[in-house]
Amino acid sequence: MLKTSLKSRLIAAASLWIAIGMIGAGLTLSAVFKHHVTEQFYDELHVHLAELQRLSELHKDGSLHLQRPLSDPRYDVPLSGFYWEVQKKGDVLARSASLEGPPLHMPPDTQKDVGVHTHLIEGPTGPLIVAEKAVWTNPSSAPDRYIIGTDQRQLDAVVSSFNTTLAVSLAAFGLSLVAAATLLILYALKPLRQLRTALFDVRHGKEKQLSGQFPTEVVPLVDDLNTLLTSTADLIQRARTQAGNMAHGLKTPLAIVTDEAYRLEDQGLDQASSTILKQCRKMQSHIDYQITRARAVAMRSTPGVVAGARKGALEVASALGRLYAHNNIKIDVDVPEGPLLACDLADLNEMLANLVDNACKHAKSTVRIAWTDGAAAALTVDDDGPGLPPEALEVVFNIGERWDSRAVGSGLGLGIVRDLARLYGGDVRLGASSLGGLHVELVLPSAR
Repeated sequence: MLKTSLKSRLIAAASLWIAIGMIGAGLTLSAVFKHHVTEQFYDELHVHLAELQRLSELHKDGSLHLQRPLSDPRYDVPLSGFYWEVQKKGDVLARSASLEGPPLHMPPDTQKDVGVHTHLIEGPTGPLIVAEKAVWTNPSSAPDRYIIGTDQRQLDAVVSSFNTTLAVSLAAFGLSLVAAATLLILYALKPLRQLRTALFDVRHGKEKQLSGQFPTEVVPLVDDLNTLLTSTADLIQRARTQAGNMAHGLKTPLAIVTDEAYRLEDQGLDQASSTILKQCRKMQSHIDYQITRARAVAMRSTPGVVAGARKGALEVASALGRLYAHNNIKIDVDVPEGPLLACDLADLNEMLANLVDNACKHAKSTVRIAWTDGAAAALTVDDDGPGLPPEALEVVFNIGERWDSRAVGSGLGLGIVRDLARLYGGDVRLGASSLGGLHVELVLPSAR
């Protein structure tokens, strides 16, 4: 499942709504501006049309002249896009100096078409917005048609320039709003980052409870989490105490039974003594297993349970190095500082001690504890002993069994090591070592 942060989703949502708002505002403002500019163009045409009619002098011979040029000089620049023309029966009585080519083709007017009319026709330089007025000096004759127009490209150029400025302005404004929204969201989520940091400190054993200054909306959550942490710690402590009490309660009866077995041996009942001692060792093995397993189950649920991989390796190497010094077994530790495992240090030492002890029993001269950063980070134990055949790689995980003699074992055994590792979310894997013996990988989850 694709994971997205709350911060990213909020920023994306804010950016989307800001973008929609900016686009909507841009379209609305552009439409309003275009309507306003179009009205201005038509108003200007009406003014110039009135000026054209006022300055026109119609002579008896049918010719028409202006008393003076129009006030806008663009009507005198050839093909400027600003034109005027006076027609009668399709004939041109007069036209602006800017207009060239055939007469303007206008739709017909009737005597009912009084006042000023607007049309969009084809002009010499493109679509032309025109305002025209038909004046009947004689109802029985054709009217004089006063026509004045401006190229539509003039209007389009003004609107396009405004749209460009508007788009740049709204884009800059939108980006500033996104930046402001981002800062606001980051500020609003700051308490959650503080809470995450506090939880990180608890998980890594730096603090026992969540601490810090939180807003009133987050304080109830912090209080509930602290209460839960306290309750969990109390439950785990009681579970560990009960496990210890059970171990202590079984230790004395088991010691008495063992002592009686030795008494039987002294009396010459070797077979009975051997059977009882064998069962006592088996019971002791299962008691140790269940006690250790109960402790691991409790510890894996405890926040702040962290073990340094190098520290555990050095402690085990130091203890077993002295134990096997008489066998000339050298234990090398190649574990860097830094790797932290989400595991109780006592459980880590117990698992490592079992693996290293097993390696020392079969090694010729060298046992190596190392750290690997592969697909899954792991502590590895290698020895230069005889190793194990492929068919033995699963048998040795059976509690109380060994591959060499199939005799009842003692201590935790590889099976219990794997069980403990899996309780913490890890595993134990066996293979061939580069030293020639057995290669064991103890995979445990990282505390990070």
